[in-house]
Amino acid sequence: MRSRVALFEQIRRDKRLEGLSIHELADRHGVHRRVVRQALASPVPPPRKTYPPRSRPAIEPWVAVIDGWLLGDRDVPRKQRHTARRVWQRLIAEHGATVSEITVSRHVARRRTELGLNQVEVAIPQTHLPGAEAEVDFGEFLAVIAGVPVKCWLFVMRLSHSGRAFHISFGTQAQEAFLEGHVLAFNHFGGVPALVRYDNLKPAVTRCCAAGTAWSRNGSSRCARTTASTRSSAGQDSSARTRKAASKARSAGSGAATWSPSPK
Repeated sequence: MRSRVALFEQIRRDKRLEGLSIHELADRHGVHRRVVRQALASPVPPPRKTYPPRSRPAIEPWVAVIDGWLLGDRDVPRKQRHTARRVWQRLIAEHGATVSEITVSRHVARRRTELGLNQVEVAIPQTHLPGAEAEVDFGEFLAVIAGVPVKCWLFVMRLSHSGRAFHISFGTQAQEAFLEGHVLAFNHFGGVPALVRYDNLKPAVTRCCAAGTAWSRNGSSRCARTTASTRSSAGQDSSARTRKAASKARSAGSGAATWSPSPK
């Protein structure tokens, strides 16, 4: 469904390019001729007409009573709180109100929203087994070195179970630094997590080219298979492969390096 701004823009465009009459523009866009005149007069739609609030003679005398009951429900157990039907029944029995149940139900639903009584805070706890998962981020920050602001990059690896983290800064965001950060973090923790999650890191992936694939950092046309979460097997074999890849990256010097973890 088009917005009124888009509708006005289309009407003005058709008038400018095709020179259609007001009647023709109204027929084409399915609107009243008054709307066409408004669009031709100004590209900004006029504000909607405001109406005074409607009187509610049936429920208005009991608004304060109902609010008191609803606000009092915040301090009682959930199963003892007022339902809309119970509010209606109490109004009839205790106050002799002559109001329909549907009127009370609509008022109670609206007031609960206005008073914030239907907002429930929800927390979803996350549990991770020891050594099962780690999170990696690699972002820039400014450091003052010898009185001069220098842009640096901070590599962070955090274990999801314990919250223990490893931090190290680099003067570059190249893949060599990215790989070296992994090696130093694995050595610091004394092992390799089974799952490493990355937060949209460009040092790992330049751009996606197909589902489940990404272009490697050296710009070659070969697509290296990758996923949002790079899995690596815990143990000496995986740690040795990681150290070997990082060693090759460091020995390459300033040359471009690619890294594609083996899918498991």
